[in-house]
Amino acid sequence: MKKISFLSILIIAACSSQEQQSDQETYSPPSHHTEALTKVFNAHGGYENWSQQKSLSYNKGDESTLTDLQNRKILLQSSERTIGFDGTNVWIAPDSLDAGRARFYHNLYFYFFAMPFVVGDPGAYYEELPQKEINGRTYGGIKVSYNQGVGDAPDDNYIIWYDPETFQMEWLMYTVTYRSGEPSDRYSLIKYENWQNFSGTVLPQKIAWYQYQNDTVGDIRSEAIFENIELSKIAPDAALFAMPANAKIAPR
Repeated sequence: MKKISFLSILIIAACSSQEQQSDQETYSPPSHHTEALTKVFNAHGGYENWSQQKSLSYNKGDESTLTDLQNRKILLQSSERTIGFDGTNVWIAPDSLDAGRARFYHNLYFYFFAMPFVVGDPGAYYEELPQKEINGRTYGGIKVSYNQGVGDAPDDNYIIWYDPETFQMEWLMYTVTYRSGEPSDRYSLIKYENWQNFSGTVLPQKIAWYQYQNDTVGDIRSEAIFENIELSKIAPDAALFAMPANAKIAPR
């Protein structure tokens, strides 16, 4: 009897080990991700873990943000207004506020905050850049560009600068083409600080914009502090993103 019990334990353990190995072998990075980008993702908890998350919320000042990570519906609420994206339209309430700016703003901070994972989306292309010195330290670089038709500003470019030893992201350079509609080679510069682990994913608690001109880093221009950060595998209620009666659709 003891031999049978012991054998059963061995069989169960072997099956469990095979299941775990099978689970590990199931995931493979998206085909468009490069080796360097995958290492950056891994330094921040891994793209697999990020892709399993369904809800992200945080506060920035008096503004709260809730995002459904599986469809990118979003809800921003502050003392002045509420902005949402219901999957089709960006809306703003009350409609007397700046509806024209709402479309540009609705996912602006989410996109910066959710770096580097948001550049893993389909439709992105990556180019490894020569190492670059920023403020006396050397970084590896990955330039990100997009197919036409991806997002509201497909001509925007991003450059992730990461520690070549740890692969953790430390700086982001980006161009803005939303208002002009024209490609630009003028980059803005953000530094990422206070990385913390949330449900296995490493996210920043602070990002700071620096003056940047002629390849020279200047003083801090502004910063954003993120608080009450929550990441969850439970999807938010879809009704939260529905446009209310007093809202106005933001123009493109």
